[in-house]
Amino acid sequence: MGSTKRMTVSQALVEFLAHQWTVDGDRRERTIPGVFGIFGHGNVAGVGQALKQVHEEQPGLMPYYQARNEQAMVHQAVGYARMHRRRATFASAASVGPGAANMLTGAALATSNRLPALLLPSDTFATRVADPVLQQLEHPHDIGIQVTDAFRPVSRFFDRVQRPEQLYSIALAAMRVLTDPAETGAVTIALPEDVQAEAIDVPLAFLQDREWRVRRPRPDRDALALAVRAIRGAQRPFIVAGGGVLYSDAEEQLRALVEATGIPVGTSQAGGGVLNWDHPQYLGGVGATGTLAANRLAAEADVVIGIGTRYSDFTTASRTAFQNPDVAFVNINVASFDAYKHGTQLPVVADAREALVELLVELEGLRVTAEYAERIAREKAAWDATVDEAFARSGLALPGQPEIIGAVQQASAPEDVVVQAAGSLPGDLHKLWRVRDPLGYHVEYAFSCMGYEIAGGIGVKRGAVADGSDRDVIVMVGDGSYLMLNTELVTAVAEGIKIIVVLIQNHGYASIGHLSETVGSERFGTKYRAYDPQARDFQGEDVLPVDLAMNARSYGMDVIEIEPTPAAVDDLRDAIARAKASDRSTFIHINSDPHIYAPDGEGWWDVPVAQVSTLASTQAARAEYEQQVQAQKPLIG
Repeated sequence: MGSTKRMTVSQALVEFLAHQWTVDGDRRERTIPGVFGIFGHGNVAGVGQALKQVHEEQPGLMPYYQARNEQAMVHQAVGYARMHRRRATFASAASVGPGAANMLTGAALATSNRLPALLLPSDTFATRVADPVLQQLEHPHDIGIQVTDAFRPVSRFFDRVQRPEQLYSIALAAMRVLTDPAETGAVTIALPEDVQAEAIDVPLAFLQDREWRVRRPRPDRDALALAVRAIRGAQRPFIVAGGGVLYSDAEEQLRALVEATGIPVGTSQAGGGVLNWDHPQYLGGVGATGTLAANRLAAEADVVIGIGTRYSDFTTASRTAFQNPDVAFVNINVASFDAYKHGTQLPVVADAREALVELLVELEGLRVTAEYAERIAREKAAWDATVDEAFARSGLALPGQPEIIGAVQQASAPEDVVVQAAGSLPGDLHKLWRVRDPLGYHVEYAFSCMGYEIAGGIGVKRGAVADGSDRDVIVMVGDGSYLMLNTELVTAVAEGIKIIVVLIQNHGYASIGHLSETVGSERFGTKYRAYDPQARDFQGEDVLPVDLAMNARSYGMDVIEIEPTPAAVDDLRDAIARAKASDRSTFIHINSDPHIYAPDGEGWWDVPVAQVSTLASTQAARAEYEQQVQAQKPLIG
C-alpha cells in the first residue's frame, strides 16, 4: 500500500473533512457532519463531483444536503452549531460570483455570533487561462480581487487555495480556528474552479482521523484572586450571563454558584437558558430588551460579573444599564478581547465552566445580605406578575404580540426550542419567554438577521435529531422577516424535517415601525401598502392582498390559518397542539396588532435622532433623546 492517494483537490478536501472529530471532555463527534451545496459554474466539477464520488464509493462518509439559497445554507450551519454548543457545524459550498456573494450575510452572522461555519466559496481560475470568465470581477487596479475577497472582513479565517499543495496547511489552519472557542466564527476557504479539479498525490496521513480537542483554559491564579476579592467586597453583585456559559456546558456550575451565594443573574440574548425562568436567582434578560427586575438590579450593582458575554449595546442598554458610579467589572471570558472590555482591571481569561468551578470554591461562605436577597425576590415576583398580565387572554380579534407569545409558551413543551432573530420578536421574547431548557431559547441577536429564522430553525432541528432528541422547534417570525428568506420551507418538506412556523402578520415592519416613531419618523416606509402615486408614498391604510398562508401551502407545508376573532389566541394554542401532534411541518398564520407592545423594562437603545428638523415629531424625539443620552457612562471598570 502506497503512502499517497491520487485525488483532486476537492476529493481530498471532502475526504479530509469527513475524518475530523471534535473532542470535548468525554464527548466526541464529527466536526463536519455534512455539506450543504448548490453546484454551478465553479464547483459543479470540483466539490460537486467529489461529493457525488464519495456518495457512490462510501455512502454516509460525507453526507450532502440541498439548499435553496446560499445564505440559508450558512444559517442552517449556525443553527446546528449552537445546538451542539459549537462542537460541530456544516460546510457550505457555493459556485463562483453570485453564489459565493450570497453567503456573505451568513458569514457575517456566524462571526458576529461567535459560532462556527465552514464556507467553501468557489473562485475564478487561478491560472487565469480563460480571463475574464463568467461572473468574474474586473478591477483594472488589482486584477486579483474577486468576490471571495469580500469574505475577509466577515471571516475569522480566510485563505485561498492557489496551488494544490497549499490545501494541507490551509485545511489544518481552518480546522484549528473552527474548533477554537476564542477564535471561532466563519472560516472561509476560497477554491478556484481550476484548482478544485486538479490532481495531487495526497499523503494518507492527511486523510486519517484527526481529533481537535476543545480548549478549556483554567483561570490564572492571580487574576482569579483579584476577582474573588472584588466579589467578596461587593454589596450588590450582579451576574450577566452570556452564550459562553452554554457553549462551555456551564449551566450547572452557574446554578451551583448562585444558589450558594444568592447572586442574581440577568442574561444576554445568547445566554437565555443558563437558568430556568423560575429559578429564584434568575431575573430574565438584561439591557435594552431586558426585564424590569434585571435592569433595576443591574442599575444598582457595584460589581458586575460578566460570564461569557461580549457586552453588546443591547446587553449594556447602550451603556446606560449600570448606573452605580463605582461599578467594577469582573469579566470571565475565554476570549481576552471580551474579558478586557469596559477598561476593566479584573479580567479573567478562562473557560466559563472552569472559572465557575474555581469561583465556587473560592467564594465558599459568601452570601448576599438578607436585604439584597429580599429585594431580588420582590423584583422577580413583580416581573413574573407583569408577564402573567401580558399573557392574559384579551379577547381581541387582533391580539398583541405578547399575548401571542404567551399562547405559544403555554402550548409548548419545556424542551421545545423557540427560534427567532429579527424584528420586534427578539425584544419581546427576551422579556417574556419563560425558558425551561438550556437549549430552549435560540434567538440570533448578534447580527439580528432578517430571514434567519426558518433556515436557522431547520439547522436547530437537524442538531436536535443528530443528538437523538425529538424536541419540537418552533420558529416565530414576522411577515417582514418571512418575506426576506422563506424558501427553505421547501428544504423542510423535501427532507421531512419537522418544524413549526408561527407567522405573525403585521402588514409591515413592526419593529422598525415602532423605532421610527421613537425617532420622530412616524413609521415612514415601514408599512406594506400599495404605492400612492399622488402622495408618492406607501403610507395608505389599505393593506396589500398578500396571502402568505397560500405561499407556505404552495411549498407543500401543512397550513393552519387563525381567523381574526375574539377566540384567536385560543385557536392559536389549539393549532400549536395540533402541530406538535403531527409528524409533518406546520405553518400557522395569525394576524396581530403591531401597536400592542410588551411591558416596559426600563431599557434604552441608542439610536441617534436628527439634530435639526422641520418635523415636530422629530423635534420632540430629539428632546427626549438628549435627556436619555445623559445617562450613558463610559463604563471604565
